[in-house]
Amino acid sequence: QVQLEESGGGLVQAGGSLRLSCAASGRTFSSYAMAWFRQAPGKERELVATINRIGGNTYYANSAKGRFTISRDNAKNTVYLQMNSLKPEDTAIYFCAAGRSTILVHTSTQVDYWGLGTQVTVSS
Repeated sequence: QVQLEESGGGLVQAGGSLRLSCAASGRTFSSYAMAWFRQAPGKERELVATINRIGGNTYYANSAKGRFTISRDNAKNTVYLQMNSLKPEDTAIYFCAAGRSTILVHTSTQVDYWGLGTQVTVSS
């Protein structure tokens, strides 16, 4: 069992930055590929970025490329999402996700555990 808790969301102006953190419980954090998804009102949940177990391989959605950076610290059981140059269309609830049986988490079907989410609001 893995519990995930996100933090770092909030209200920011367009062009600003936020750093999201996701702290995981348990001693098996390094056994999981990790990802950030987001869900805007009225839209489906979508992948933002994902990282493999040791942090050497990452993948980003087109909307995140060049602006967001995913990283992890296995010693701290934490995954991060650094978000720069934020846009109003980045407004959403951001969810941390863990997948055990996959190198990278690309879809919701590969997720074994979800966090409860953190709200990110970008004002224009």
